Amino acid sequence: MPAVLLIGAAAAWYFAGLGLTLSHYDARGHLTVARRVTDSLTPGWRQFGALWLPLPHILNAIPVRWIWNYQTGFSAVVINLLAMALGLGALARLVARQTNSMWAALGAAMVVLLNPAVLYLQSTPMSEPLLFAFCWLALDAADRTLDAPESAGTHPAAGPLLAMAVLTRYEAWPVAAALVTIAAASRTGRDRARLFLRLAVWPATAAAVFLLLGRLALGRWLADAAFFTADNPAAHHPMVAAMQILRGYVDLAGWPFAGLTAIGLVAGAGVAWTRRSSRPLLPLALAAAAAVPFVAFLDGHPFRIRYMAPLVAASGAFIGLAIAAAPRRWRPIAAAACVALALWSRPPLSLQAPMVLEAHRERPAQLGRGPVTAALAAHYDGTPILASMSALGHYMQETSRIGLQLHDFLNEGNGDLWQIALQAPRHHVGWILIEESAEGGDQLAALSRKDPHFLNGFARVASGGGAALYQLQGQRAEGKGQR
Repeated sequence: MPAVLLIGAAAAWYFAGLGLTLSHYDARGHLTVARRVTDSLTPGWRQFGALWLPLPHILNAIPVRWIWNYQTGFSAVVINLLAMALGLGALARLVARQTNSMWAALGAAMVVLLNPAVLYLQSTPMSEPLLFAFCWLALDAADRTLDAPESAGTHPAAGPLLAMAVLTRYEAWPVAAALVTIAAASRTGRDRARLFLRLAVWPATAAAVFLLLGRLALGRWLADAAFFTADNPAAHHPMVAAMQILRGYVDLAGWPFAGLTAIGLVAGAGVAWTRRSSRPLLPLALAAAAAVPFVAFLDGHPFRIRYMAPLVAASGAFIGLAIAAAPRRWRPIAAAACVALALWSRPPLSLQAPMVLEAHRERPAQLGRGPVTAALAAHYDGTPILASMSALGHYMQETSRIGLQLHDFLNEGNGDLWQIALQAPRHHVGWILIEESAEGGDQLAALSRKDPHFLNGFARVASGGGAALYQLQGQRAEGKGQR
């Protein structure tokens, strides 16, 4: 869809002009993870084995070797723009096929694209746009599979697309399970089991490969996710967690958008009842993405508005059904009215949109780290800096502007080197960089509080924005000389 690409590129240019492309700390973090595959004390494929899923970083690993790309996120944004164009094209095809209405298809795609959360995310290196695109493409391919006779095989792209979604973000794991289940339920007898297996083998294999990668790279099946302070009031309260998700979705989408989704869902359920088939409810599988924030909030994870962005993407097909519920001659007006209501409720380029405001959360800390950056720029001597990438990966990306490389940092991705350095840092590194406040502080902050000897030999030389920089005094770390 050229129009989607044009609108997306214009939005990306707008946000870049305001300096917002990398304002979200995870946007910088994704660039760091992609670059560390080649720029690390221990470069190689093992750097893909981490908490984040690998596909976005595989796609960006080569482009971010160009330092300008790494510092600006340009290539990652281009990948997201292309993915959104392909994904929304698939969404439009699905709606057109289900409703036999070009206006319903166009309205559904535009309402989703012009949502400010979607427009902002596709203008950054964040991984959500790839998730949206692969899920829409997989949904369209699975629906085309159901067009074929029951004795025929699956659409050749359905399984691989589900696998790519599963390797992009964890929200795709329950989406894949739901999509495969609903698609298989549309068949009968042995064809049901055959279709289920043919579709399920792809995402199941992708998930298994990722877990194996973690095992080989980290020595455990899944990276430790205990990087947050469990202070969410929804912890162990399912109803509170569910209400947080609902409120977050409405905040991102607006009431008109949510109301249209509800109308479309009722219309889809009516068609499913009439046809005695689960196929009209196939788009409901995308709403299974809510399972991930639900579990996270139950575990006490802090509320993040972007975790509900996949639900905005999931609403598109049902908004198309809502438009198609209008009489045929009124559908152009219905589509225009839906787009107008969405724009009125949530202006697409509003800097007060919830997703944009969340992206600004780290800006004060970013500015506050100025003294730390200045100290490194003035005094860094080439000896390793002990720092947690899970806590300060976004700051490592920032330090590229003063000439630091990722191989200057000793972090969790360096495996045994990291574990050994934690025992007695003064024997292995010349600097320690600690995140002291965000999410209760990082692993190094916890060690410094627990062990009074952890910082022996180091003097605090700068702090700000929650980060503290320590320099080894009187002796040099082993194995490193002047820069």
